[in-house]
Amino acid sequence: MSLPTGIRSYTYAQDMAIFRTRTHWVWLGVLLALLFTGPLYWGGEWLSVANLIGITIIAATGLNILTGYCGQLSIGHAGFIAVGAYASAILTNRFGFPFLAGLICAGGVAGLVGMIFGVPSLRVKGFYLAISTIAAQFIIIWVINHWTGVTGGFNGMVVPPASIGGVSLVSQASQFYLIMIIVIVVVFLTNNLTRSRVGRAFVAIRDNDLAAQVMGINLFRYKLLAFFIGCFLAGIAGSLFAHWTGFLSAENFTMTDSILYVGIIIIGGLGTTIGPIFGTLFIRLLQKAITLIAPIIEGAIPTLPAGFTTGIGPMVFGLAVILFLILEPRGLAHRWSLLRASYKLWPF
Repeated sequence: MSLPTGIRSYTYAQDMAIFRTRTHWVWLGVLLALLFTGPLYWGGEWLSVANLIGITIIAATGLNILTGYCGQLSIGHAGFIAVGAYASAILTNRFGFPFLAGLICAGGVAGLVGMIFGVPSLRVKGFYLAISTIAAQFIIIWVINHWTGVTGGFNGMVVPPASIGGVSLVSQASQFYLIMIIVIVVVFLTNNLTRSRVGRAFVAIRDNDLAAQVMGINLFRYKLLAFFIGCFLAGIAGSLFAHWTGFLSAENFTMTDSILYVGIIIIGGLGTTIGPIFGTLFIRLLQKAITLIAPIIEGAIPTLPAGFTTGIGPMVFGLAVILFLILEPRGLAHRWSLLRASYKLWPF
């Protein structure tokens, strides 16, 4: 982390610290104050958007660990989110698990399923590994739709609201605080993970797996670990999504959603802690803006073909990914680092 002039790191603990100066702590306090006072002046609609953003950040962070840091391309991330969502719903609905226990178990189940589909990563990589994760997406959704006695099949499943200490988190505001606390914990732990021995092993495998193996890194072990961590976070996001929406269906976890998550980490910046946050904010706010603008376009241009405005969202998303790949392949995180250096902003 870059530091102001005159500030030096004299110990390893200081060098690894995220917040070093009084300015860092002041800015952190300001950001947290703005975040947690949001429900006081945001309406229910924008609170719902904020909750979706928080859940998406957790899922995108998991994919960023797997793809951005370890270089294992996954295009089936929505399938692993679905595993966590249904695992949490089944455990809390049918077995009476407390919400927090169901949350952790959902992450564990999704992580184990991810490890199973990550086994081919020892033999294949790149495009071929992406194909195997696409297979995971279709297999998981097929099981959800046809295991009717457990998942409800095509009819879906009702999920009870999250409850902690006997208090049901029914309102958007109460769920917002839960989701944002988990987001903060996930981002903090991810930032520390990426600077640890495990994180450095992931980066070595991403950059040159043969050289990493020569240096003594166990490729199979670390690739499976990356799949477990990435899918564990996907499961956590799925559990939060299930209890937030109150109803689950396989239609919530489509192939389009998996591609969306890949686009999020590309736009945000692969292999950066803040990339999934920037990418999620960009995409989710863009989607919200399109939903607000589409009716206006329909009213202003009545001659548009039926269904034209509903296709604007995917079209704009695809265009945004293409433009970022061409003009800013390192994503918004790189642009933020340049802005921070130019104007000497807080090095977050």
